[in-house]
Amino acid sequence: MEIVHFGHSCLLVDTGGARLLFDPGTFSSGFEQVAGLDAILVTHEHPDHLDAERLPALREANPGARLFAPFDLDGADRVEPGAVLEVAGATVHVLDAPHEVIHPKLPLPANVGYLVDHGAFYHPGDSLTVPEQRVDVLALPTAAPWLKVSEAADFLAAVSPRKAVPVHEAVLARTEIFYRVLAGTAPEGVEVVVLPRGEGIEL
Repeated sequence: MEIVHFGHSCLLVDTGGARLLFDPGTFSSGFEQVAGLDAILVTHEHPDHLDAERLPALREANPGARLFAPFDLDGADRVEPGAVLEVAGATVHVLDAPHEVIHPKLPLPANVGYLVDHGAFYHPGDSLTVPEQRVDVLALPTAAPWLKVSEAADFLAAVSPRKAVPVHEAVLARTEIFYRVLAGTAPEGVEVVVLPRGEGIEL
């Protein structure tokens, strides 16, 4: 199995028979040049996992690729937990993997995990759901507003794969996603003010 990381949660997995692209989102780059795909699999609809603006070009470059998502998406096969997908000789189990809680005030999208070839590879999306099957290669969420590094470490220990590939790491350099959560959940009358570096601001 060969894996290419395009940043954040976007991975190209080549099983030797199937070429599967997972979560082509806004924080990833270079995936739009990929050709010869058999499927594009989206774990959930947050923009860091699906770039709606670049998706049409990706699909045009891969006219034979099937698109899978757990929500209504133009041209996609909608998947539900428990589904089994057959793609170019690869078997993909769709797992019930709920999105982790960001904050009780914030709604959560439907999220699924994708388990390829009975555990050869597992992409959980924004979930820490441990599959029943043994996992050989794990896409390991590393940083998020819903994740502590100790929780990532515990998830890694619980899955105990042969290899773990850190993903969902782009937020470490994108503080705005954390600021958005803080501003969106602040009590009424509380303003979150992000100060520019090296400039005085009257508060």
